[in-house]
Amino acid sequence: MNITIKNMKTIEETKGKAYVHWKAWHEAYTGIVSQEYLDVLTLEKCEDIAFQWPDNLLVAKNNEQVIGFAGFGKYRNDELENTGEIFAIYILEQYYGKGVGYKLMHEALDHLSTYSKVAVWVLKDNKRAISFYEKCGFKCDGREETIELVSPITEIRMVLSNDN
Repeated sequence: MNITIKNMKTIEETKGKAYVHWKAWHEAYTGIVSQEYLDVLTLEKCEDIAFQWPDNLLVAKNNEQVIGFAGFGKYRNDELENTGEIFAIYILEQYYGKGVGYKLMHEALDHLSTYSKVAVWVLKDNKRAISFYEKCGFKCDGREETIELVSPITEIRMVLSNDN
């Protein structure tokens, strides 16, 4: 396995990111998110998203195949000052446990190092992701939001302090 992390730049990488987005949602969220929502999250919709918002995206590649990605940037609202955000981090299931997520996280956090904190929103029932973020140093700060993905589902906010 030859894993590299790089900024997403090419059409092929953007299409690879879209595939990982689509596939990872179906792998990670079956049984957590309504099947009706997963059914409407098509590969084409993920490609539209990938081409519409190509900035601040890292891809993890095994040789030339995109196997994961991370999206990051300034925190979406002004509730937390001087805070960056991990918007998404997804890896194909067959690469779980191989360090790909940690490599993506490390690189994304390097890009966010000028912020005093980094936040991530995670589905409350996604125990695997919560465990991953905790191992990366994130802690739940008690903030929850309910979002609509055909049916209501709860997200929790986790925050990492960057005061190293």
